Amino acid sequence: MFVRKLTTALAIVMACAGAASAQSPTRIQQFNAWGAYSYQAGAGKVCYVLSVPKEKTPASVDHGDIFFLVSQRPGQNISYEPQAMMGYPLQENSKVTVTIDDKSFVMFTKGNSAWVENAAEEPALVAAMKNGKAMSVAAKSRKGTATNYSYSLSGISAALKQIESCK
Repeated sequence: MFVRKLTTALAIVMACAGAASAQSPTRIQQFNAWGAYSYQAGAGKVCYVLSVPKEKTPASVDHGDIFFLVSQRPGQNISYEPQAMMGYPLQENSKVTVTIDDKSFVMFTKGNSAWVENAAEEPALVAAMKNGKAMSVAAKSRKGTATNYSYSLSGISAALKQIESCK
């Protein structure tokens, strides 16, 4: 089941990155809850780490496939960009909140994804992920359902180190 979810995630990540001419992603290594991946896109390489939630609430709804990832796209000058990907459309103009221990970060939404609202806070979010104990993501579906996801941060530092030299 985990492999199927990751295969779906890889396809979604490639589609969202505009990688129509990209090759299939390669799993570099799994680090506990976080996997490191890469693929060739045009003239550049894209590397990212990805995890799935360990808990989803409310339990009574179909969440689809949910992922949190941090990507490196050196060819586009993008370094450590966090992104939440939901298995459903998010409510228009809503915000997604990522909470790591006692720090919160606000993400803007488009379609079924969310990115850090203030790009200058991306390094702080990644640093909090590396040093944190618990991470949760709160979102609202297009239908208005409040959802929450809990992620393990076990392995995030090693996975990010693995994609550090992405070129």
